[in-house]
Parts: sequence; C-alpha cells; structure tokens
Amino acid sequence: MATTTSITTSYAGEFAGKYISAALLSGVTLDRGGIEIKPNIKFKEVIKKLATDSNVIKDATCDFTDTAAVTLTERIIQPKEFQVNLELCKKDFRSDWEAVQMGYSAFDNLPPKFSDYLIGHVSGLVAEKTENNIWKGDEDNAGEFDGFTTLAAADGDVIDVAAATVTSSNVIAQLGAIVDAIPSQLYGKEDLYIYVSQNIARAYVRALGGFGILKNAAGSENVSDIGANGVGGQGTMWWQNGALSFDGVKLFVANGLADNRAMAAQKSNLFFGTGLLSDHNEVKVIDMADLDGSQNVRVVMRFTSGVQYGIGSEIVLYS
Repeated sequence: MATTTSITTSYAGEFAGKYISAALLSGVTLDRGGIEIKPNIKFKEVIKKLATDSNVIKDATCDFTDTAAVTLTERIIQPKEFQVNLELCKKDFRSDWEAVQMGYSAFDNLPPKFSDYLIGHVSGLVAEKTENNIWKGDEDNAGEFDGFTTLAAADGDVIDVAAATVTSSNVIAQLGAIVDAIPSQLYGKEDLYIYVSQNIARAYVRALGGFGILKNAAGSENVSDIGANGVGGQGTMWWQNGALSFDGVKLFVANGLADNRAMAAQKSNLFFGTGLLSDHNEVKVIDMADLDGSQNVRVVMRFTSGVQYGIGSEIVLYS
C-alpha cells in the first residue's frame, strides 16, 4: 500500500519550479566535527580504555620495581540498523502542477523536480533525527539509539551537575558550575568542549550583550554586572555567529541537546559509529513499474548509527 500522499493544488497557471519545506535542524555535531567518527563498523567495535596510578614516578633503586598498576577496560560501540521506507503512487501527481513533466505515456515517471526535492528532504530528516539521537536518543524508542546524555545519566563514573532553567540572568553561574566540575587534568586540553543546547547558547549570547543584571546559581541578583553596553560596547549586536568560549573552554552548540542540558568532554572521548558514512546520504528512488507492474515509486534508505564514550570519569553532565 502506498504512503498516503496529500496534494493541495489549484493547478491554474505555471509552476514556479521550487518546493519549500519546513526548516530542518542541521546535523551540526557530525557536520562540524564535534565528535570523533568511527566508520566501517559492520557489527560492533571495542573501545579500549587504559588507566594507571596517578603517580607513576617513584624514587630510584638498583632494581626494577613496578611503579604503577596498568588497567585495561573496554566499552562497546554497536551501531543500530535503521531504514526509511516510503511509497508514492504516480497517479496522485497527474493532476498537479508538474503533470507534464511526468511524460504523456501511461507509463509515466515521478516529476523530476519533486523527485530531487524528496531525496533532499528525506536526507535532511535523517540528519535531523541523527543529531537528536546522538545527544538525547533512547534505544527503547523506535528509530533511536542511546545518546550521550542517556548513556551518561546511567553511568556512576560521570560527574553530575544539577541543571536549572537557564536564562540570560543565570547562565554565567550555570556555565561556571560546569567548568568548576571539570577535572583539573582536562582543563586546558585543546579538544575540550562544553556542548550546550541552543537555549543555553542564546542565553549566553544575550548575557554578554549586557542590558541585564546577572544572578548567581541561588538566584540572588546584583552578584555581577557585565555592563550596560556588553562586549566591546556593542550591546546585543556584538555577536556575529562566531566562536563562543567560557573561562577558556570552547562552547559547541549541539542542536540535538534538549533545553537546559550540557556536557563537558574532550572531543576525543566521544565517538559516533556507523558502517559507511555514504549510507547517510544515499536515498534510493525505485520505480516499481518494471518490477510488479504497479504505478508506485519507493523511496529507500538503510544505514547504521550509534554513539559511545570512552572514559566516564572525564565527562561532566549538566542535567
């Protein structure tokens, strides 16, 4: 049975040749290299973790004496299989704007511009869903795998910081609580990031624009004031979509994070696993006319995805 297709059209005049869809979340975490990508995983892959005593230096002697214990543990990253299956009936398009582009034969084709648009739209939906899954996915839900916040919330080694409803008045204090919880051996590392949700990023940008009194974590006012004119005396015009940082730690705006959620970690400690990266961009459009004589067109995607981190004790979860 074909996917239900609802077409609203007047079919009077000439089609302008452009389809418009609702704005999609961009898959920024993968697109901008926010985490490590491990391709070519057919089933599962082991992530080895090495730990030693913190003090490996001892006083010298004439003998060889072990100075520290070495412990190897592992985590498993096992990408989950997903699919997209849509079926359209070409008959539904014969009364639409692009009917002529289908050809005059009874054995017609899907309108080419619509076909191209549909491929891009489906790919965009997959990118959006993958972005959300990376951060807040729950394997118990259809079409999802366990995301970083789900995995970290169940891990007793992860450092937890209690979250609040973040606003421009308290965002400085909340980000400060995250930085204060980062282990000292991580602070200053080149690939250390605070991954923040969109609402935290917006609150931080607005706070640095001035025009407001900041509050501490307890909600008290007049703790500190950025100044009426904000950064560079430019007010809310100061930010031009550039890089953000807090106390020397780079911020990464992860669209997939839920509001008022954040995570501090090294990029090299966060992994996205998949089979072939190209599977996430490959959309097959199959005309079924030559296979079963029907007027249906199938849209198919198949891919694998999953995430895992290495060392839980080097992650700060704000939730």
